[in-house]
Amino acid sequence: MTLLQWRDDFRVGIDEVDHEHQELIGLINDLHAALGTERAGERVEEFLGEIFARISAHFALEEKVMQARRYDESAGHKADHERLLDDLRDLMDAQAEGSQLDDEAFSARLGAWFGRHFQTQDARLHRFLVR
Repeated sequence: MTLLQWRDDFRVGIDEVDHEHQELIGLINDLHAALGTERAGERVEEFLGEIFARISAHFALEEKVMQARRYDESAGHKADHERLLDDLRDLMDAQAEGSQLDDEAFSARLGAWFGRHFQTQDARLHRFLVR
């Protein structure tokens, strides 16, 4: 089952950002699928590390665009980015300490965050960039 599905209303209007959004959704869906396999424990830390690295790099790109365009809501947008990164760090720490990642809780949390972020923060950014 796919956790997140790319939709055109997720577009912010910057090809590089939109492409990265699509790649991140694919990576998250790969982790979601891997969590349901027998070898999930072996792959979770690797996937979480990859997701964290890619999301961090993506957020840096978005924040660079917001700064360059003098986006008036960049502080709130960046704070939302930091909340997700903090959540991912907590998950990575727990996994490293031997806790098992709860597939349903992880999926619900990440799916909700991305859906909300795309539809609120990124939608506002898109409206700002196309005016």
